[in-house]
Amino acid sequence: MKEALSVWLREAGWQVVDCGTDSEESVDYPDLALEVAQRVSRGVCRWGIVVDGAGIGSAIVANKVPGVRAALCYDLSSARNSREHNHANVLTLGAGLIGTGLARQIVETWLATPWGPDRHARRVEKIASIERRFSAQPSTCSCQH
Repeated sequence: MKEALSVWLREAGWQVVDCGTDSEESVDYPDLALEVAQRVSRGVCRWGIVVDGAGIGSAIVANKVPGVRAALCYDLSSARNSREHNHANVLTLGAGLIGTGLARQIVETWLATPWGPDRHARRVEKIASIERRFSAQPSTCSCQH
């Protein structure tokens, strides 16, 4: 799916920076999602798209990076909503859950949907405020691994 989307995006005139794998070998999606999220956070890339098996883990990872608002989108409505309402700047897709045709439609919709500030700006600012408040605190995860 990543390869097909990359080809389509390049043909449509988008610049694509591929941070992913080039094989079917298993990779650790947190490493790839982090790379994309950091590029968006630093302003190297305006938007990021991450493809993994379900899209969930990559969204979780990307949302740990300050300034990133990652959204897992699985249909055209979620793609539009994530951009218009949440000002999402990273899109995650689950290649094991949706087909390449739908993924292309989601990406096309996501990229074409403008940010609709108005009432949504207040809410996105609240998200940013929460991020600022907690990014200054050390992690207290007591997970058993």
